[in-house]
Amino acid sequence: MARTLKLEIVTPDRKLLSEEVEYVAAPGIEGEFGVLPNHIAFLSALGVGSLYYKKDGRRYYVFVAGGFAEVGQNKVSVLAEVAERAEEIDLERAKKAMERAKQRLQEQVDREAYARAKASLAKALHRMRCRECAVQAGTCNM
Repeated sequence: MARTLKLEIVTPDRKLLSEEVEYVAAPGIEGEFGVLPNHIAFLSALGVGSLYYKKDGRRYYVFVAGGFAEVGQNKVSVLAEVAERAEEIDLERAKKAMERAKQRLQEQVDREAYARAKASLAKALHRMRCRECAVQAGTCNM
């Protein structure tokens, strides 16, 4: 029985990751799901949040927003609209994006603009949380 599975994370711009890992947890649109080696095949749409994987007993974090995860044959393929390793996240940029989104939410705007601002706020908050989790896990330096 396999002890690892292949994790691949791809965005429209690049192949972010391709590694053998022990476990993967990702934010599905219906909630977080976890995958161990020899998991049954399935497909899930991704929400916004932190994907993490375990390798050599340590947790590594990746911010993802939108896309799909496909599980099958000891492989997790993530096709994400946006994905960033925790160490790539610019905290100052995320904080500024959060402030802009909060300001837009307070303004009188139409439904579409409100929804975009709310999505921007969620992405900024999840980016900051992803970076913080990686720092706490010791897999990301500040």
